[in-house]
Amino acid sequence: MDRRNGLPRRVDVAVVGAGHNGLVSAILLARAGLDVLVLEAADVVGGAARTETPFPRVPELRHSTGSYLLGLMPPELLARLDVRIPVLRRDPHYFLPTPGGPGSPYLLFGGDASATRRQFAEFFSPADVAADAALQAELAALRADLAPAWLAEPLPVEETAERYVRPTLRQIFVDLVRGSVVDYLARFDFHSELLVSMYAVTDGLSGVNAGPDDPGTGHNFLVHNMCRIPGSDGTWMIAKGGMGTVSRTFADAARAAGATIRTGTPVGAITLDGGVASGVRLADGQIVDASVVLGACDPYRLMELLPAGALPTSLSDRMTAVRRPGTTLKLNLALTGLPRFSCLPADAPSPFGSTIHLLPGSAPGAAREAPLAGLRAMWADVRAGRLPQEPTIEWYLHTTVDPTLSDDAGHHSSALFVQSVPYELAGTTWEEALPGYVARLVAICERYAPGTGALIADAVPLAPPGIEAHFGITGGHIHHVDNTVSFIDRMPYATGIDGVYAGSAGCHPAGSVIGASGHNAAQRILTDLGR
Repeated sequence: MDRRNGLPRRVDVAVVGAGHNGLVSAILLARAGLDVLVLEAADVVGGAARTETPFPRVPELRHSTGSYLLGLMPPELLARLDVRIPVLRRDPHYFLPTPGGPGSPYLLFGGDASATRRQFAEFFSPADVAADAALQAELAALRADLAPAWLAEPLPVEETAERYVRPTLRQIFVDLVRGSVVDYLARFDFHSELLVSMYAVTDGLSGVNAGPDDPGTGHNFLVHNMCRIPGSDGTWMIAKGGMGTVSRTFADAARAAGATIRTGTPVGAITLDGGVASGVRLADGQIVDASVVLGACDPYRLMELLPAGALPTSLSDRMTAVRRPGTTLKLNLALTGLPRFSCLPADAPSPFGSTIHLLPGSAPGAAREAPLAGLRAMWADVRAGRLPQEPTIEWYLHTTVDPTLSDDAGHHSSALFVQSVPYELAGTTWEEALPGYVARLVAICERYAPGTGALIADAVPLAPPGIEAHFGITGGHIHHVDNTVSFIDRMPYATGIDGVYAGSAGCHPAGSVIGASGHNAAQRILTDLGR
């Protein structure tokens, strides 16, 4: 093969971006006999699925700096790729604490269904037990029905329902995808708004630029309940060694299939000849010819790489209309020890490994009987460009379940996943506001686990602009395209330019570490090439 500076002059397929979707595509295309080159601007593969050592004061502590759990990757995809990702079950996997000493309400549940029912009844009500059972049964049915749609070209919502969803759930599915998470949960008659708030936050609001009453948050809720990993019982799992294990596993498989992966090699433009893909021009000016270019970067980066006006106007206008900035903040923490939650009795199971929910409705002085008001107030702050005093926080700490992440001194890697915050702040900047807001977030943790602040050996915050800079995601939006946007309204695999394709989290089925977009884009390319 003719090469310059280690790069081939010509390949069959140039893949822009070595995130997990780009690597999935590379595996499938290379195994089909195509000459595949993956070009990654960063010095590491994985996109936001990375294991890094981000703490200057604790330099050997390993941590998943972006995505932090593996939940939505279809088992059929893993079987088709013939790869094994070591995963660790979280049990318990949900922890909903409240401030106060022993006897204060809490939920700490996992695989023991009877223990979960007892907690629901003891701290909330028997009606909440029944509501949760009905919710979980319906989600299990929808999860089973929709699964095949994730590894196929998207259809409109009604056609998706007709083709995949059992008749008794079709209208429920359509209403859920198009509606709000709050409206969907209201169908189950939970008596505790705190429980409704927990489910709304962790699945309906996670990663989206939206409030609890906004259309499309129901789709995000459904997406986050599509976990089908064997042995998970519908809950998300820890990838042993951090999320970089996922990317490394895929990269190894791609190389074994014959693909070439080059990191630290940013692409400056996608080149066209007569309106047809001809290759890529690197940031240093080198040209690599290719008959197919697959944008595994976010769709808005792909649009920037194309010549102005090359995309069909209808697609360009549609993607511009659904463009949203990110609204999540990640506070990565290195801890010298484990926090102690004051609501837990001494004989309670360890809450670590679980997703720990700190919700506005649990705060002292808040309207404990109306925590949804706290979510709505949070979203009103974000829309006004203000940092919410009471954001929702998902707190996690994985080193107790996966000690391979820890260093020799026994530090714990932990993080706060904060939803929602503005991308741009009114009247100030992130540089000015971030130190004080970090202190605010730690103070919230102290309500539930006094003494947490004293355990922090280092803290590395990533506000939305920081996520954009660190991971190269336009607008710092972790889903690339907001998950309130569904099915055919997301970025299509075939862009309308011959030879140019998209295959990232911004495509069907959704944003998260799924891999289905990479699979589906590769299948579309192979079909179009007659393979």
